Amino acid sequence: MTLLFLAAVVLLGLGAWLYVRSGQQRRAAGLPAGEIIYVDAGDWRRADRPLFSDRYQLTGKPDYLIDQGREIIPVEVKSARLGQNQPYDSHKLQLAAYCLLIEESEGVRPAYGVIKYADAAIRLPYTAALRAELLHTLDLMRRDLAARHVSRSHDDPARCRHCGYAHACGEQ
Repeated sequence: MTLLFLAAVVLLGLGAWLYVRSGQQRRAAGLPAGEIIYVDAGDWRRADRPLFSDRYQLTGKPDYLIDQGREIIPVEVKSARLGQNQPYDSHKLQLAAYCLLIEESEGVRPAYGVIKYADAAIRLPYTAALRAELLHTLDLMRRDLAARHVSRSHDDPARCRHCGYAHACGEQ
């Protein structure tokens, strides 16, 4: 009987340690609390299909979706470092697109999403202004898709320096 009791205490202690450790790993990964319901990072519970909005003709596959009961939170993992203490605009719009896709598919607007950089996790509020910026950007992209000629962006000198088409650009 004593051996059985000792084994139960050891198993209970191990379970408690694993529970605490999993919470630490979850926080280190930048994941908010809740049930992970969608994964497109690694091979664990891999997502079968992307999110899609017929209304906006938009599709996307966030790295994680976390179900917090009343809302679903998208998490996008980036290998880059945050660097400038602000998320990159392209990363903010990507996360906003996932928020819009969740809003469309679930009928509930997420309050925020998370961008997990190598050195920080940023909780980005999904505001009306961010949603409007995303919709405006989508409109601009669709306009460019229909255009016969679209000028290239030359705002990033490093990108131009390493561009494989620089020799034939004609817009520098």
